[in-house]
Amino acid sequence: MFLILVFATIFALLTTGFTSRFNLYALGRNISIDVVIGFSMMVVIVTGGLNLSVGSIGVSAVMFGGWLLEGMGSNLPVAFIFLLLGGALLGAINGVMVVRTGVHSFIITLATMSVYFGLMIWLTQAEAFRNLPPEVATFGRTKIYGYLSPLLLISLGVAIMLAALYRYTSLGRNMLAAGANPTAAELSGVNVKRTFILCHALSGLLAALAATMLTCRTGAAIPSMTGHIGQDWLLPAFLAPVLGGTLLSGGKVSVLGTFFGAVLVSLLTNGLLLLQVSEFWVQAVLGALLLSAVLLEKLRNVVLLQNRFI
Repeated sequence: MFLILVFATIFALLTTGFTSRFNLYALGRNISIDVVIGFSMMVVIVTGGLNLSVGSIGVSAVMFGGWLLEGMGSNLPVAFIFLLLGGALLGAINGVMVVRTGVHSFIITLATMSVYFGLMIWLTQAEAFRNLPPEVATFGRTKIYGYLSPLLLISLGVAIMLAALYRYTSLGRNMLAAGANPTAAELSGVNVKRTFILCHALSGLLAALAATMLTCRTGAAIPSMTGHIGQDWLLPAFLAPVLGGTLLSGGKVSVLGTFFGAVLVSLLTNGLLLLQVSEFWVQAVLGALLLSAVLLEKLRNVVLLQNRFI
């Protein structure tokens, strides 16, 4: 939160358009999507795993939804429900392969990242769905009080539901326990394998939701909306939870921290672009920020381990 205030002040002083209504509205839309992308990775990191296929799952899900709307003539609520279920299914497939093979989720999702994207391109012939119901783009362009996007309200709602999941439900506590110590959790009666699959399914559902929000912003379901094989989402997906305090080793999650981590990522990107910093350098800064966060977490773990033996 402190870094957000510091950088917001710097950008407000150094740029002329940072505090304009247009930029605040655009920034809010970017933040809302980055928040849900971060949550999509966070719910898998809590198990000590990773999901590199968040972008591929997201774009595959919305392309499926676009096909339902344009090709099958489905109504908007039905298509929305089925695209979310499609994202959850692709995530669950990741989870099943992880628990059945014992291979780390890094390898599994690295492979499915390409598989899902390739199948989507083959099935759709890389054609976008641009004739979506007008309500999609209208919702994405809506302004509340002139500068607040309703997409931001969706991300806030997701944050509240995830916080309630981990704090008040047995499923959320099982997810944390399975991530912290799978063996002890199994001995306590937690079905660790099923829990891991559910975490991946939830990750897929959130990736589909993030892609839907992006579709509302663009007004079309586009095969390249998340970059080549979904790679454009990887950096913000990692940065938000890691900066927010979610442990890469699993067992600890910070929903509020992930939310603020995504805000910081979007804020830095927006401010640096307003300062006319090249997009390549923006990516370099974000990459350095991720590396610094990981190294700081590693240093903290080393210090804690040393203090334990003193």
